[in-house]
Amino acid sequence: MSAVSKSIKASTAMRRLVDRNKIFIRPGCHDALSARIAEAAGFEAIGMSGYAVSVSLLGQPDVGLITMSETVRMCRYICNAVDIPVMVDADTGYGGVNNVMRTVDEIIKAGAGGLFIEDQVDPKRCGHVAGKRLISIPDGVAKIRAADKVRLALDKDFIIMARTDGRGALGGGFQESLDRARAFTDAGADIIFPEGLVSEEEIGQMVDAVPVPISYNRTGVSPMLGLADLERLGVRMVANATGAFKASTRALVDYAVDYAVDYAKDADQPVPGDNLDRFLT
Repeated sequence: MSAVSKSIKASTAMRRLVDRNKIFIRPGCHDALSARIAEAAGFEAIGMSGYAVSVSLLGQPDVGLITMSETVRMCRYICNAVDIPVMVDADTGYGGVNNVMRTVDEIIKAGAGGLFIEDQVDPKRCGHVAGKRLISIPDGVAKIRAADKVRLALDKDFIIMARTDGRGALGGGFQESLDRARAFTDAGADIIFPEGLVSEEEIGQMVDAVPVPISYNRTGVSPMLGLADLERLGVRMVANATGAFKASTRALVDYAVDYAVDYAKDADQPVPGDNLDRFLT
């Protein structure tokens, strides 16, 4: 794996990865430093995690609190820091069709290689928790068509990925996820992200039934399959959106606990009783 030359647009580099017949990994990042570390480790692309940005920037969970402007600003910082392409979690597009069009416009101009938009009702929820609600398929299709329209006008190489939470939403299931994946493909999506598939069989069926590449998120309710198994099933992109953020949080908690213990010993007082493990959930 190697970094991409700045002479190649981020969108072109991302499209080459998506279009080639080979699986690739897209680790998550939440700021410029975590992005640079992923690049230095040799990854070919990275993903800007909405969950990690929300928790690190606001100290709040991934429940639709981050604004479009905050996302674009962090995207710009990250894209300026690395040469490899960045895929941006754009939540629901931050509103209706007009909001989606502005979101795509701003993220393209910030230098990203692509983005994904999900089909949840605002305010959205983390993809692996219960109780998610979906917008209608026609409304989701309208958002992807709007994103595609802006992409074609500004940068044809820019990747539009459509995420569907149909598998784990209220009243949902695998067929709901598949129906939405097909509809979003017809609307112009370059790649489909079917969040929350729960078995190897479902992954294979999704790959076989959808005519564009599939992205897979190894976390939460989804099976932690190895790369060889995922490539055998036909998956093109593998995300680990929150891994880097959780690792850095673990390190911060360990540091805080160790420092607090040392301080308590030096000051001859009890160790602070705050339960720092709550930051690891």
